[in-house]
Amino acid sequence: MNHLRFVNGSAILPDRLLPNAEVVCNRGKIESVERARKRSNSKGQIIDAEGGFIAPGYIDIHVHGGDGADFMDGTVEAVETACRAHARHGTTTIFPTTTTGSPKQIACMLESCGQAKSRGKTGARIAGVHLYGPYFAADKVGCHALDGRRSPVEEEYERYFATGLIKVATCAAELPGAEAFYRAAKRRRCLVTCGHSNASWTEMQQAFDAGMRHVDHFWCAMSSVPSIRQRLGVPMQASMAEFVLMNRQMSTEVIADGCHLAPELLEFAYKMIGPERLLLVTDSNRALDLPPGRYRFGPDSDGSWFESDGKVGWAPNGSLASSIMGMDHMVRQMRTATSASLPGIIRMASLTPAERVGIARTAGSITVGKRADILILDDRLNVRRVFVGGVEVESGVSPGTASTARGKC
Repeated sequence: MNHLRFVNGSAILPDRLLPNAEVVCNRGKIESVERARKRSNSKGQIIDAEGGFIAPGYIDIHVHGGDGADFMDGTVEAVETACRAHARHGTTTIFPTTTTGSPKQIACMLESCGQAKSRGKTGARIAGVHLYGPYFAADKVGCHALDGRRSPVEEEYERYFATGLIKVATCAAELPGAEAFYRAAKRRRCLVTCGHSNASWTEMQQAFDAGMRHVDHFWCAMSSVPSIRQRLGVPMQASMAEFVLMNRQMSTEVIADGCHLAPELLEFAYKMIGPERLLLVTDSNRALDLPPGRYRFGPDSDGSWFESDGKVGWAPNGSLASSIMGMDHMVRQMRTATSASLPGIIRMASLTPAERVGIARTAGSITVGKRADILILDDRLNVRRVFVGGVEVESGVSPGTASTARGKC
């Protein structure tokens, strides 16, 4: 593989900007990161950032599909289509995410992701699968199909874990069998998460003791003090939100599409949780890069219906139904809506998720020895070029598609 020299831009490092940087890559890995010299001895093809930014590739641990495909469609073609779509938006490492569904549908999704991972033609590299559905609380399924949710049973989830693909594992903490599920996921070194849950502080503590360390999409489909009061009565008890805010070992994520969370909530999450514990995710569905219309969330055969208005998805009951934006949009929204520094924002989209899923030794930042997963961004943080392991992939989105929307709901 040829040498690459990324020049004429500021490199975005985890803690600072490096102006006038030169990032040299060889054989798919980063070889040096330093200020450019007038006379460089480095060889290789020059990649001109044109005065923009040289950034690490984004890492998305919570994403359902894109460009008409959902990972739950259960075909290699669907997996590759969605991965290529997210690569265009700067995601270089991806964790395809399940919805609720039958055991057969989830097994088919896992098989398709495994085959696509082996083929290596996905654009964004598949680093593992997020087992998200089906273990949700019945009153917190959100836009997911209710008849596809259930409590965890060892015989079922052990078959999923046996594939070796699961790297992120979600379960509602209050479900029967949740603690056993968490312990099983922890043994396999997954990022163990609680989501689509109405759990109390006590149930969260039990989950934490069993290995849970993360909460899916903060404020979305999760418990609150009033919802716990309605479920468990008095005295009022703390919820998932308070548990995350109080516990420094916990991490969480936000969907910064401009529709799920208002600017003050994004700012609050950034200020209270910080870029070392807060991740950006897309939670994007198949409507990414497609025109407004009616689409399936989950399997194309029987997934729940939602309506895309070009900015976000809407369930028939009027609730939000996942995002239709890529990670580049989330990054731009955080810059517009919060006081977070640019290195901090990029960290939340790259190094922080890498750390949480255990791949920070090879991905997540522009650091010597890591894979050459690199983006060229313009001064408005639009993605201009994408490199995965030093190989350029298709980037950019055609004007007028859903992901170019401003995201103001």
